[in-house]
Amino acid sequence: MKLAIKLAFRNLIGAGLRTWLNVIVLSFSFVLIIAAKGILVGWDRQAKRDMTSWEIGGGQYWNENYDPYDAFTLIDAHAPVPSEFSPEIEAGDMVPVLITQGTIYPEGRMQSILIKGISPEQTLLELPTYKLDTLPGSIPAIIGSNMANANKLEAGDYVTIRWRDANGTFDAAEICITGIFTTNVPTVDVAQVWLPLESLQSMLLMPGEATVLTFRDREINRIGVAGWKLMSYEALVSDVEEMIRTKSVGQSVFYTILLLLALLAIFDTQVLSIFRRQKEIGTYVALGYTRREVVGLFTVEGAMHAVLAAVVGAIYGIPLLYWLSKTGISLGTSSADYGFAIADTMYPVYSGSLVVGTTLVVLLATTVVSYWPSRRIAKMNPTEALRGKIQ
Repeated sequence: MKLAIKLAFRNLIGAGLRTWLNVIVLSFSFVLIIAAKGILVGWDRQAKRDMTSWEIGGGQYWNENYDPYDAFTLIDAHAPVPSEFSPEIEAGDMVPVLITQGTIYPEGRMQSILIKGISPEQTLLELPTYKLDTLPGSIPAIIGSNMANANKLEAGDYVTIRWRDANGTFDAAEICITGIFTTNVPTVDVAQVWLPLESLQSMLLMPGEATVLTFRDREINRIGVAGWKLMSYEALVSDVEEMIRTKSVGQSVFYTILLLLALLAIFDTQVLSIFRRQKEIGTYVALGYTRREVVGLFTVEGAMHAVLAAVVGAIYGIPLLYWLSKTGISLGTSSADYGFAIADTMYPVYSGSLVVGTTLVVLLATTVVSYWPSRRIAKMNPTEALRGKIQ
């Protein structure tokens, strides 16, 4: 085997430009596959991290009537906070949120929104709710930057808000924008206004009630509570994971085509090499090599393209991928345009398992492609091969 590797390496180097063209093309496949996979891994981690920090914490309890995809359920999606959660709420490990539909009228225009009430003292989520603990002469409110840009609102602006209380009566008041925050999670930003929880409960005539209860610790074994549906962390991030899987399948088609093009070049090289080196093959057999050993030699020679490609890819790929992981890839658009948590700048993440796994897959594919045409050697007649003719 050691001799086969030495001969294969010598033959590859002796082939000159043809070898290096194949190696460079295959190295592109290495680097692009790792880069593309790294982007998805980075996106997955970033999305989950931001959702955890801004919205879902370690999990949530939903009112049994609540459906985030059906705004009409908000009429009945509220209930008093269960007394068994009081210790967690007082410790700051659980945050009640009350949600209802509403409308604001910035500059005479009408904008349908979700009105969300949350405690100004909470620290579980990154929302700057401390800005709700002010007395501007009207109801304090905070909004996201996308909401502010869409409605041309700035901190200190006053705007009229209208809602419908528990009795079905419409009412209106003036709110003051006391803070504008920036987030990658559109589900806490787009078309939403955050008010102090007690103020919203008073406005809706729903004292002590909530729609969603967000808790901090996801390691605790939670039990079901009457009237409330337990949503685990895994269930809340399942949409992101499904999106990542969908993107991964589409991405796999791209780099499979790229890899097949590189393998096609290696396959053609192997076929041409066997055709042109018939006398060499006959000489190996005449010197005592078995047909299996000659087939193995040419297979190793073809597979060594992947080894050289990994080395070449590492030379320019490691600096490039490191630079991308530090500077990120700017998407040039807002997360609101996507509808789910995604940063304006994506930072790829490259793990050892990703690099090793990609290397093994490419090496295996190259070996198979190299062995396929090499099987023809086993059918050669040594005498005819020495004369440069295939039987």
